[in-house]
Amino acid sequence: MNAVGIVAEYNPFHSGHAYQLAQTRRLLGEDRPVVCVMSGSWVQRGECALTDKWTRAAMALEGGADLILELPLPWAISSAEGFARGAVAALKATGVVDALSFGSESGDLAALKRIAAVLDSPEYRDILRAQLGRGDSFALVRQRAAQELLGREGSLLQSPNDSLGVEYLRAAGGELAAVAVPRLGAAHDSPDPEGGYASATYLRERLRRGEEASAFLGGGASKLLNRAGIARMEHIERGILSRLRQMGQADWATLPDSGGAEGLPARLVKAAGQAESLEEFYARAKTRRYAHARIRRLALWAFLELKAEDRPASGPAYLRVLGMNSRGKGLLREMKGRAELPILTKPAHIRELGDEAQALFALECRGTDLFGLCFDKIKPCGADYTTGPVIL
Repeated sequence: MNAVGIVAEYNPFHSGHAYQLAQTRRLLGEDRPVVCVMSGSWVQRGECALTDKWTRAAMALEGGADLILELPLPWAISSAEGFARGAVAALKATGVVDALSFGSESGDLAALKRIAAVLDSPEYRDILRAQLGRGDSFALVRQRAAQELLGREGSLLQSPNDSLGVEYLRAAGGELAAVAVPRLGAAHDSPDPEGGYASATYLRERLRRGEEASAFLGGGASKLLNRAGIARMEHIERGILSRLRQMGQADWATLPDSGGAEGLPARLVKAAGQAESLEEFYARAKTRRYAHARIRRLALWAFLELKAEDRPASGPAYLRVLGMNSRGKGLLREMKGRAELPILTKPAHIRELGDEAQALFALECRGTDLFGLCFDKIKPCGADYTTGPVIL
């Protein structure tokens, strides 16, 4: 049984995600099971997820997914390239996923494949090296280099879903078939709904204000969210600032994408010493070269006490199941004979694995324990050891 893979945060799962799942099955086969690799407690934008990973997995299962695997923390809060490489490595390691589906502003898979090929070319690397010294952000230099080699097609990198899709294709390396599902309705990060669809940003803001958003969520989502609670960065702001104020330049330099050779750690130390809020820290540290998202991720890596070596180039050390339905159970049975990595369906199974896997799981546990501080009512430690997969 071959499955389709989707990389997601489902933060939260909404009508746009349900549309992608439906279109994926329409294009690749209604009987194809869908495996989702999903971020856990913390997300790529450098903040806490809206709610816990098991609740978000349940929402995705109700919305049409079959099997939810966790994207381990060091990849979940990485830049687009690291995020994609970790997630696609997990999909490949299942042994059952032979196709990849992702949302796309353009829906132009052929163009995205050409961009992916260019970004792995020596000509691109030469242009990149020549332009990075001008002080612009990596994302802007990357786009300019692609446009220099491909013309107008390279401008697709301006669109966040297309840009991430290119990284998925690069990580897949031609080993997975792909489908780019055109995004409908509100644009990424749009503050307003459009055509019955809303951005996840809009929904998170409404839900965190205690406002109604069920029109854009699945039928049981509101009940799930009410039971689990909503997480907010404000609850841990002083804790993060405390950690940042203790970071010296050498500490910042141990983080991935730290800009150690470019003097960024000194700027981060100064910003941490002056900032009276997280937003002020981000604003003081960011420059034309160092984008807001990069600074947010660095602050989160610092708070979680992660280091660059916590994200090995070899990729995730196991496949952890967060949720499944009956079709997902059948797929999981098949994976047990075909997967290239150990499969964790019970937390206790981690004790049977090697040192690398146990170290990675310990990082995940620490991240989830700190995530528990983000709720109105603080959650106790140990959820990763006491919570099993959601089964629908």
